[in-house]
Amino acid sequence: MCDLCSPRQVVAITSCKGCGKHLCRKHFNEHRENLTKGLQNVIDLRDNVLQELARVIDSTLKSPGHNNAVALLKQIDEWKTKTIERVTQAANDACKSVERLFSRKEEYDQIKQNIYQITKELKEQQELESFVESDIDQWTNQLNQLQTDFNRPLKVEINSPVLQIQTIDWNATIKITPSDEKQDKYVDLTINQLEKGVSSLLLDEKPKEVIIPPSILTTDGELAIQNSQLHSQEKAYPSFLFGLNESIDKEIDSLLEDLMYLAPMDKNGPMNGQCGPQTDQMEQFLSDAFGFKNISGKYIVPGIKSFQLDKPLHGLNPNTQIHFPKNMADSFTMTVQEIIDWQRSYKVYADKTTKGINKGFLNRALQGQSQDGEEAFRMKYVVRISKCPILMEFDAKIISRNVNEDWPNRIKLVSITGIDFAGRKHDVDDILYYISNWEEIYHIDQRSNLPALYSERDFYRKVNRPRGELNEERVRNNLIRMTRLRLRACDEEDIQIVVEIGIGLGVFSGSHIGIDEKVRALSAEAIRLVLEQDGPSYKNIRAIVFALPIFNKNNSKDRHLDVFNDFVDEFRKAQYNGPIPVLITDQDMHRITVTIARHGFTVAEVNPGDSHGVFGGYWQNRRSSVQGKLALTTAGLLVQHHLINPCVLDTDNYHLLEIDEVATLDRRRIISDDNE
Repeated sequence: MCDLCSPRQVVAITSCKGCGKHLCRKHFNEHRENLTKGLQNVIDLRDNVLQELARVIDSTLKSPGHNNAVALLKQIDEWKTKTIERVTQAANDACKSVERLFSRKEEYDQIKQNIYQITKELKEQQELESFVESDIDQWTNQLNQLQTDFNRPLKVEINSPVLQIQTIDWNATIKITPSDEKQDKYVDLTINQLEKGVSSLLLDEKPKEVIIPPSILTTDGELAIQNSQLHSQEKAYPSFLFGLNESIDKEIDSLLEDLMYLAPMDKNGPMNGQCGPQTDQMEQFLSDAFGFKNISGKYIVPGIKSFQLDKPLHGLNPNTQIHFPKNMADSFTMTVQEIIDWQRSYKVYADKTTKGINKGFLNRALQGQSQDGEEAFRMKYVVRISKCPILMEFDAKIISRNVNEDWPNRIKLVSITGIDFAGRKHDVDDILYYISNWEEIYHIDQRSNLPALYSERDFYRKVNRPRGELNEERVRNNLIRMTRLRLRACDEEDIQIVVEIGIGLGVFSGSHIGIDEKVRALSAEAIRLVLEQDGPSYKNIRAIVFALPIFNKNNSKDRHLDVFNDFVDEFRKAQYNGPIPVLITDQDMHRITVTIARHGFTVAEVNPGDSHGVFGGYWQNRRSSVQGKLALTTAGLLVQHHLINPCVLDTDNYHLLEIDEVATLDRRRIISDDNE
C-alpha cells in the first residue's frame, strides 16, 4: 500500500530506494519531481560557489597580500642574483689579494720613487751648497735602508699565507617565517644594502637609515668576514680602554668595544710613502669637477702653490652629483648643494685672551698671511671646525657612498696647530720660547741674533750640538690651554666623540734635538689633566678616541712615530679618573671616524695643521705629512680652504672665546663672546 495515501488504501506500484517509502503512481510522480528540484538546487548552489570562488581568486590577485607575495619573490630573486655577484666578487678579490701578496711591483715602484726624491734633493742641495754632515748621514742611511728593503725576502716566502673561508649556514641566511610564529625581526633590505652584502640585520624596529654595527663592517659597508664572529676572537691590534665605570651608558660602552675589533690598518699601503698617485688623483678630481688649475708662479706662502677654480661651486646646479674620484662604481657621491651646506658649517674658535687675536688677524692668518714669529705662535689658539666627509681611508681605498646616506653629515674636521720643534723660520718663537739653550743648538745669524737659515725655511743646526733643554712648565701650560680650547670648541659644536691623534708628535716633536720623548709625555699629561678637570662640564662630548698607529715595531732609536705606548703609560700610571672614557688604539683614524659616524654619533676628527693657517698646507708637494694626507683623503679642500670656501674669510663665522685662568692646572671656564 502507498505510504503517503494512508489512511486510504491505495495500491503502491513501486518503492524509493533512497527514502524506502512505497508509493502509488501519483505520489511517485510527485516524489520524482521533488527530487529533480532538489538536484537543480544543488546545481545552482554549485554554480554560485564557482562564481564566488572566481570572484575571490580575482580579488586575491588584486589584493595587498598578493602584491606582498610578488614583492617577496622579487626580493628573493634579487637577493639570489646579488649574492652570486658578491660571492663572485669576494672570490675575485681573494685572487687579487693572492696576486698582491706575491707581487713586489708596488714596493719596487715606491722604492724607485723614494730614490728619485733623494736624487732631486741631492741635486738641489749640490747646487745650493747648503748641505751639512747630518744631511749626508741622512741620505746615506736612507739609501742603505732602501737597499736593504728591496733585497729582503717577501713575507709570504717566510710565512706562507693561510686561506680563511667562513662557513655559511645557508638554511639560516634567508628564510620566510609566518607572521603568527615567534620570530626575529628582519629589516626589509633595499637593493643598495644587498649590493653591499648585508643579508639581514637584527633590529628592534625598521629605521629610516640602517645603522650597522661597526664590528661587522669596514668603512665601505662590506662584511668584514674575519671580524664577524663578534669579539669571540682575540683583538687584531693593541687597544686600551680607560675611564669606563657604571655611569657610562651602555651605548658608548658598546661602541668603544666595537672599535677594538675593526679590520686592522694596512700600514704598508700606498699612502705610507709620499702619496704621488693620490696627489694626482685629487688634482684630477678638482680639475674635472671644478676646473681646478694652479696659477703659474704664484704661491699662497713659499712652497704652497696658489690655484683657482674655473667652475666654482656657487655657479653649478645645486642638484648636480659630484663623484670622487670620478664617476665609477663604488665612488663617493655627493651633490653640489651638500658641499655648499658643508661649507656653511665652517666656524673658527679662538682664544681672545691671547695677545693680538682678533677677527682682523684671523681673516689675514687664514689666507696664509701671518708673519713669522709672534703671529705664527698665536695660531696655536685658533680652532677651525666644519662638516667634512672622509672620502677614502689611509690605505687609499675609496669609501663608497650614495647621496641617500647621511653618515657623512655626522663627521666634522677640527683643524688645529701644535707646537713646532722642527726648527723653521715661520715658527721661530716656538724655539725661542720653549728651548732654553737654543743658542747652543743653532748657528746664530749675526744680523738678527736669531737662528741662522741654511735654506729659506730651516734653521742651521750645529754639528756638535748638545741636547735641547725644554722649559717643561711652559710647554705643559700651553698644551693644556690648547687642549682645553679645542675640546670646548668641539663641545660647543655638539660633537659626541672626538677622534684625536698625536698633535705635534711626529716630525715636530724635536727628535733631532733630543726632546721628543719629553714632548710626548707632556702632551699625554696635558690632555689627561684637561679631561679630568673639564670633563664634568662637557654638555655633548661622551668619549675620546686616540688613533695612534704603531709604526715603529723594531724598537729603533727613531721612536717619534710611536706615541701609542707614551699615551697608554700616562693614562695607566696616573690612574685616569675622568668622567669621559678614553680609548687608545693602534688604528687608522679615518676607519675609526667613519665607523663612529655609521654608528649614529656626531664625531670630530682632529687635523694637525701648521701655523700658516692654510688647509692642507703643502698638499701638492707629494710629501707624507698628516695634514697633506688629510687633504687627499677628505673633502677638506672643498670646505676649509679659503680659495674654495668663501665662508673661511667671513668674519661672522669667527667666535672669540675667553679662558678664565685661575691657576695653571685649575679648572678653566670658556665663555663665548661673539661680539668682539
